[in-house]
Amino acid sequence: MNIPQEVKNIIVKLQEAGFEAYAVGGCVRDLLLGQKPKDWDIATNALPEQIQQVFSDSFYENEFGTVGVKTGSENESLKIVEVTTYRVDAKYTDKRHPDSVSFTRNLQEDLARRDFTINAMALRLVPSGGTRSGQAPKIEIVDLFNGQEDLKNGLIRAAGEPDKRFNEDALRMLRAVRLSVEHSFTIHSDTAEAIRKNAGWLQAVSKERVRDELVKIIMSPRPDEGIVLMHDLDLLQYVIPELVKGVGVAQNRHHIYSVFEHGVLSLKFAVYPVKSFKLKSDGASKNSNLVVRLAALLHDIAKPQAKRGEGPDATFYNHDIMGARAAVRILERLRFSNDIIERVANLVRHHMFVYDVGVVTEAGVRRLLARVGPANMADLLALRIADRLGSGVPKAQPYRLRHFQYMVERVQHDPISVKMLPINGHDIMEILKIEPGPKIGAILDVILAEVIEDPTKNEKEVLAERAKELNEVDLAQLRQLAKVRIEEEKEEEDKVIKGKYWVK
Repeated sequence: MNIPQEVKNIIVKLQEAGFEAYAVGGCVRDLLLGQKPKDWDIATNALPEQIQQVFSDSFYENEFGTVGVKTGSENESLKIVEVTTYRVDAKYTDKRHPDSVSFTRNLQEDLARRDFTINAMALRLVPSGGTRSGQAPKIEIVDLFNGQEDLKNGLIRAAGEPDKRFNEDALRMLRAVRLSVEHSFTIHSDTAEAIRKNAGWLQAVSKERVRDELVKIIMSPRPDEGIVLMHDLDLLQYVIPELVKGVGVAQNRHHIYSVFEHGVLSLKFAVYPVKSFKLKSDGASKNSNLVVRLAALLHDIAKPQAKRGEGPDATFYNHDIMGARAAVRILERLRFSNDIIERVANLVRHHMFVYDVGVVTEAGVRRLLARVGPANMADLLALRIADRLGSGVPKAQPYRLRHFQYMVERVQHDPISVKMLPINGHDIMEILKIEPGPKIGAILDVILAEVIEDPTKNEKEVLAERAKELNEVDLAQLRQLAKVRIEEEKEEEDKVIKGKYWVK
């Protein structure tokens, strides 16, 4: 077992000071699985003040007996190692935190309060010939709940009484799902039944903690199975109830799966990046994998509400617009950042874009770039691929995708925003000899719509003359003109989409 020297040093120093010291929890599980632990936790019978006496470079800023020991390591995950006094938790009134904790000298009592058998093991170093003999210490595993056997059999089983464990901390039910999909383990039948029985307690957990577990499930190797498992265990209705509304909702001739099944399969196929996609901006690359996966799961979230008719001719008009709004509500409720909310909603809103060879035009691609933003195009394409792969019908042809990518790269330097025009608000005020006001912005909006349609007009002299012409139009008419220019073209694109995907 590859135990970092920083961890060994802490354990040995505590032992030399006359205390017990064990590595505990997930790090022991990962070591036994042959995996590198993400973090390390050490448990000891030393009280917090005694731990600080052993390690002068440490801090204690909580009520749970956890001291942060600074190791001086260059490894970010090992710079601070948490050392916690053995403890026993009192009643969990809020289903989230113990009302109080009391310290104990008994390792067995400390392990008994942990969530699952595979996390309720401890590891200690047994010196060979004395702590200063120079001989490599032996490793001893303390396993009170047959965690090693459950690891061998790939089982997630509650440590002790399942009902008690989940009533102590309801988030453990969601953590069981996360561990299952992260390690390809099965949740033991008794534990699964207890989760169904106590699922409602998940409502007592803070949205931030639920979000964090959900993100780990979605970013796991088997996110689709995680969502299905959450539904099977009655947890999904307390996290994203909108997804449950799609269960059993049939679609039309373009899908062989229900709305729920399609969303789950789209999540399965949501991969990033589209490596051959080269754009001038990659400013939205942070968290793109998470953004694409969330968008894949939620892109058809509004179809149950938008559905009209039954059978192969059923329609889902405006489900993209409704879905974007629903995605915002869901992600706000789960306390996601504004950046992630905006980017997911953007992808959901525009996931029905046209990319058929012979139909998509350069002007159409420029309009899409203007609406979506160049930095989000790779994510949008990744979502569309996942959408098609999750439909169960013939897949998108690689040539069509390559052609669309070519079109995007070809027009990416064309003007798609007001700031890319050679004329600005100050120029217009000078040309027209007018004061600042809303009319300037309206003129720029009309000019931009016309330049997106025909980039050859993007010359300062040409636009100056056009501004003079538009100055003769009143503000209300200008706004209507800009709106018509944008919405008429979008409507033409929508007609193609509706005919292609039977959502008219």
